[in-house]
Amino acid sequence: MFTFTRMAARLLRLLPNQAKKMPMLPFEPVKEKKEMKVETSVKLTDISFYYPSESKLKKLPLYINFHGGAFIMHEKEMDDPYCRYLANRTACIIANVEYAKAPEYPFPNALEQVYEVFRWIQSRADDLNIDTEKMMVGGQSSGANLAAALCLYLEEKKEKQPLLQVLSCPMLDFATPHANKPETDKWRARYPQAAHFLNMCYVPEKGQAEHPLASPVRAVVSDHLAPALILIAEYDAFRPEAECYAEKLKEAGVHIEEKVFKDCKHAFTQLGPKEKAEEAWEMIARKIRETANERYAE
Repeated sequence: MFTFTRMAARLLRLLPNQAKKMPMLPFEPVKEKKEMKVETSVKLTDISFYYPSESKLKKLPLYINFHGGAFIMHEKEMDDPYCRYLANRTACIIANVEYAKAPEYPFPNALEQVYEVFRWIQSRADDLNIDTEKMMVGGQSSGANLAAALCLYLEEKKEKQPLLQVLSCPMLDFATPHANKPETDKWRARYPQAAHFLNMCYVPEKGQAEHPLASPVRAVVSDHLAPALILIAEYDAFRPEAECYAEKLKEAGVHIEEKVFKDCKHAFTQLGPKEKAEEAWEMIARKIRETANERYAE
């Protein structure tokens, strides 16, 4: 079964990445794009660090980005234009992480990997000119799942939270069958087995789909979690789980800012419509900038 799953995943990875071919934002130069490789217990991890064109600070805030791709495909370079945009608009360093893909690396490999990357960045902060008191995380789709799960994992370990988690069109519920989600795409609605296959790549073992670090919507949350910006597409099959998680965070006392983008589908920040994508990225940049400029008391 694993051999078939791996072969099918490799075939999916050969499909054109429309989000990479037609980015929603133009290419912007930055002061520096630094490529690094980090050893983790999961695998060697590629990270791109984007330094803003202008900054008056010696130590800069950091935002860590996790790209989308249903945990099995795509690569960090698809987010290159957005990382450049965020670096220049926020005066922060943006770290773009290439996390391990399923089915070769199923849950919890990617989560453990990004946790180790998070800790490695803290340990190398002086060399990278990073202010460890101002670290933030976020992502799109599966990347948003990792951002949310990382915050939960840090809370589980009683370690300090990032200042912000940005969740764009987050996948937060593997336990609910895709056939029971409000899928608006007629082909995915007709063939939910395709989504089930993607899920089984990431959570193949019994009980994994219900694990709160795989399905954050099932987590018991506390007010210690990082404040969240949650962007939701109106016609996204994952809208209910995003709204449910936002409500759970609110009820726990976590500060939440959320917005439902009308007439948009899943991954609209990378696939359009362009004006909605631009609005979303400006919203993310504003929130990162505001968070980085705030003073947080211990």
